[in-house]
Amino acid sequence: MRDVIRRLVRRRGALWSAFLAVHLWNAVMGVAIVGDRAFGDLELYRHWAGLGLHQGIWPTLQFPSVYPVGSVVPMVVASLGGVGSRAGYAIAWSLMVTALDAAALAVLLRRPRGMAGGRWWTAFLLLLGPVGLGRIDAVVVPLTLIALLWALDRPVVASFLLTAGAWIKVAPGALLWPLFAAVRRPWRDVVLPAAALTGLVVLTVRFLGRSDFLATFLTDQSGRGLQLEAVGAVPWLLAALVTRSVLRVDNLVLNDWELHGVGTRAAGQVLGVLFVLAVVAAAGLVWWRRELLGARLRSDRTAGAELVVRGALLMTLTMIVFDKVGSPQYMTWLAAPVAAAVGLGLPGWRRTARWALVVAGVTQAVFPWLYPAITRGDAVGAAVLAARNVLLVVLLVWTARTLVLGGRERADAGIERVAQQEALDRVRAVTAG
Repeated sequence: MRDVIRRLVRRRGALWSAFLAVHLWNAVMGVAIVGDRAFGDLELYRHWAGLGLHQGIWPTLQFPSVYPVGSVVPMVVASLGGVGSRAGYAIAWSLMVTALDAAALAVLLRRPRGMAGGRWWTAFLLLLGPVGLGRIDAVVVPLTLIALLWALDRPVVASFLLTAGAWIKVAPGALLWPLFAAVRRPWRDVVLPAAALTGLVVLTVRFLGRSDFLATFLTDQSGRGLQLEAVGAVPWLLAALVTRSVLRVDNLVLNDWELHGVGTRAAGQVLGVLFVLAVVAAAGLVWWRRELLGARLRSDRTAGAELVVRGALLMTLTMIVFDKVGSPQYMTWLAAPVAAAVGLGLPGWRRTARWALVVAGVTQAVFPWLYPAITRGDAVGAAVLAARNVLLVVLLVWTARTLVLGGRERADAGIERVAQQEALDRVRAVTAG
């Protein structure tokens, strides 16, 4: 028994060491090696934190922002490193994200396959690189992971965490739907905590400043162009290699590269409509599976966990694939549902986990390493980016297929059991007669 405990301690110690080493490596990469190509957004956060702390001018309170008002909290926490020091702020930010990730890993390790989930997450972070550390998205990933791990046991806390994450970066809010679909008392355990926290945020904003800009993180996105990295931009990304009718343009205001030219404006508008329709369709598929599972959802914890986690991945991939903005940090969103699935020991996730690792590795190849060449029109870099986006579409289709076929298989199994029982009853009736 002592030998088993020692081996377990050594294995966990090795995982923790690797996990922290990957965070250190990504921080060094972001601060000292690739700089603005991975940690560039931190300069914007540092600027906003400085405006707020020194001049009392805060995003969302005094001027519109592309981020929800809750994003101010991590920006201010990182200012402990000094808003006047670029490196100090970046280091403080890295330490904050590392602490949050460590808390999520501690929760993950308490699950049946927590070690496997932790190893997968460590590999994912290493493959994704510094962009998975130096953006606001990195703050919400550990909150989302903990929420998915606690979804069935502590749905109120899970709802609170996802809502808090949504007020930092919108994406976690969509994951409230699979949680709503899976829990026994959705209105009390999911809707009420989310509404209470949202009400508290709104009241706080009204008390501290003006609420005019509270929803600008939604409306300001509508004016953005078709971003170069977006999945829907692939045809124009490749066309820009052979024609001057499509141009790569640096949007200095939003700090991104966009594609301008024939059809790009219309494509952005179409994607805006498709995004809404696709999210609604994904939500409908989650609900359809919930109805198909029926009573099994209450008696089979694996079925409930699968609905939450696979549904979360479906919603996440839908938002990525149909968004006209395709920033590389969006790939961090994949970490929470896949790590949760692996850690919970859910069956049928091996292929999804492997594909997600490939997406992470190719994303780092694109950003930061190949990105300057892509913006200059390099064909190899564009091909790599296009391949990554195609893989995202494949992963989305596979996730939707798994939900559909899994449900059908369970339905067929249920019909077969009923038929077998009816046949057995007929045999007993004949025998008794």
